[in-house]
Amino acid sequence: MTLQNLLGIELPIIQAPMAGAQGSAMAIAVSNAGGLGSLPCAMLTPDALRTELLAIKAATRKPWNVNFFCHTPPELNLQREKAWRMALLPYFREFGVDPNKIPVGAGRAPFTEELADILEEFHPPVVSFHFGLPESRLLRRVKSWGTVILSSATTVEEALWLQEAGVDAVIAQGVEAGGHRGMFLTDDLLTQTGTLALLSQIRQRVTIPVIAAGGIAHAGSVQAVLAAGAVAAQIGTAYLLCPEASITDLHRQALQSDAARITALTNLYSGRPARGIVNRLMRELGPISTKAPEFPLATAAIAPLRAAAEAKGIHDFSPLWSGQDSTGCKAIPAALLTRELAGLTR
Repeated sequence: MTLQNLLGIELPIIQAPMAGAQGSAMAIAVSNAGGLGSLPCAMLTPDALRTELLAIKAATRKPWNVNFFCHTPPELNLQREKAWRMALLPYFREFGVDPNKIPVGAGRAPFTEELADILEEFHPPVVSFHFGLPESRLLRRVKSWGTVILSSATTVEEALWLQEAGVDAVIAQGVEAGGHRGMFLTDDLLTQTGTLALLSQIRQRVTIPVIAAGGIAHAGSVQAVLAAGAVAAQIGTAYLLCPEASITDLHRQALQSDAARITALTNLYSGRPARGIVNRLMRELGPISTKAPEFPLATAAIAPLRAAAEAKGIHDFSPLWSGQDSTGCKAIPAALLTRELAGLTR
């Protein structure tokens, strides 16, 4: 199946959905440039989701993607939450944060019937999922709209599972990728491999199209994954300096500094492994901690600490999401970057 038949896009570029780092403006720009723009929905309220979808529908006639998380909300473990807050206590004291005033709760919701009700009003051309898929009833509902379904796999086993479940294409997320790992059949980080190796392994085992993601930052790396058999490249980090991105100035500065050369997978900021630029919290606690509550509960205790530090111009407690190659980041409009990545301009 050709890319045009699958997604209806002109260029083999998919802008990775980046929750907390962008909204509809970037999705619109990329779609209008000929790629597939993506709206991250995991942190949107139902009202905010409808507002963003209305903005997209009003601004583009090209295909676009909406992305949702499919995690199972965990049960609150008060003992683990207490241990986590004790680990953060020296930092709370340093920045004047009262841990007794920090609420407990999740900051990211999975795909639900309520969200599907909103989506049905818009019939999105493409819906992508992270951390697996929603329950089969919900998935059938989305597919009934004629929507193309994508989902991320970090192992061959996950790709086979997704194919069996009925996705139209699988996104092979290499370990180089920034942000959250899409792993859902295992928690073992030893199973995570590089993009080109994963792409090759998955293509040998599935019959559906495969999209490559992770460490793709330039036109040359796009061409490399296409030559290796991917139908498209999904790219996130390179877009983070675009004016359409909504990251903080501190995050922008970090991406342009030498610090961006050193990234690691960490569960400190959300409870799930995600790749970001190494900062103080990751160095001092270690990037992976067994004390961090399950995703997304770890976020609650980090949020006020992050806010207090950022107010002083410090990013030591901020999730500076970035893939292993940030050299493709450019402070240019997302539309222009999309065409550059496709090899159409320099």
